[in-house]
Amino acid sequence: MEFFDVAVIGGGIIGGSIALQLAQRKLCVILLDRQQPGREASWAAAGMLAPVLDSPADAPLMPLAKASLRLYPDFVAAVESASGLATGFRRGPTIHAFFAPHGESERNTMIADLRRVDVAAEAISVAEARGAEPALAESVRAAVLLPEEASVEPRILTEAVLAAAAQNGVHIRTGVPVTSLLQEGSRVTGVIAGCDKISAGKVVLAAGCYSGGIEGLGRYAPTHPVRGQMVALRPASDTLSHVLRSHRGYVVPRNNGRIVAGSTLENAGFEKYVTPAGLRQILDAAVELAPALSDAAVLETWAGLRPGTPDELPLLGPTDLEGLLIATGHYRNGILLAPVTAKLIREWIVEGRTSEAVERFSPLRFLEVRRGASR
Repeated sequence: MEFFDVAVIGGGIIGGSIALQLAQRKLCVILLDRQQPGREASWAAAGMLAPVLDSPADAPLMPLAKASLRLYPDFVAAVESASGLATGFRRGPTIHAFFAPHGESERNTMIADLRRVDVAAEAISVAEARGAEPALAESVRAAVLLPEEASVEPRILTEAVLAAAAQNGVHIRTGVPVTSLLQEGSRVTGVIAGCDKISAGKVVLAAGCYSGGIEGLGRYAPTHPVRGQMVALRPASDTLSHVLRSHRGYVVPRNNGRIVAGSTLENAGFEKYVTPAGLRQILDAAVELAPALSDAAVLETWAGLRPGTPDELPLLGPTDLEGLLIATGHYRNGILLAPVTAKLIREWIVEGRTSEAVERFSPLRFLEVRRGASR
């Protein structure tokens, strides 16, 4: 039987980043993926690095999101240096546009909410917004500048992370679905993948929306898929220099001239395909933000499955099984949270403690709820 210090289940941006950090600490790491690594939620993402409040439930996530954004420049520099790949990391403000007649009121509420969680947000006039981004629609009623955001090309970033991990000695196995854990009493000793038994001192579950489907792990990782459809456009001429968002959607410019537009939020199970209704929703929002995109070529459409959780917050940390750690359920924030997640898992494994307050994200929280309900 093969032995590794750590077995990481899941080869997306989260699993790959964890494996890389552990290998950089000279641990012997194997990364196992049910298919080609990096082809699920990481491949489908837009790549916005944006600590934003989509709902009040996101507030506990803000310190972690901001910490991860601070780590990003060094994270990208290290990955690009090791892999030789340019990840498309772009610093630059995002413009959030409001179209409703009461847009100024919505703008003021958004700024107040963000400032309460210490996220920089500035009210700018429509003239200032269109001066910065001439492609922005004339129908905008109010605008917010989010100066600390950034973006990255997630497909290339994930490829670069996996290449850097392999270069640092990570054993990457593709097409190897993990079906269950190896255990000795309450201690995890490895995984069963197909006909193979792989021994490991620690096991990290980072399998996205598929995490809960592994035998015995649903109680720690009650993940479910949330489908998001996406569209890639190529305008006839250079159109955008900023990420643009509204409450209906967003457009993200890439270094290669593509514009990525998204996205839907659908409880469609594991059905990963695009629909006419979803594409119409995305394209209507994109053209509302930047009318010049109405003449753009549609280059690609795709759908991905985000890993949702019952409270829409990640699952991070040790479990009541010795040697088992969870790093999944990042929902819409997997790309953003990759650096800090990898750092936290590395700290738990190497140092036995963490530098961030993350009790709110414990994978035991749903187990405790079920125990309370059964009393």
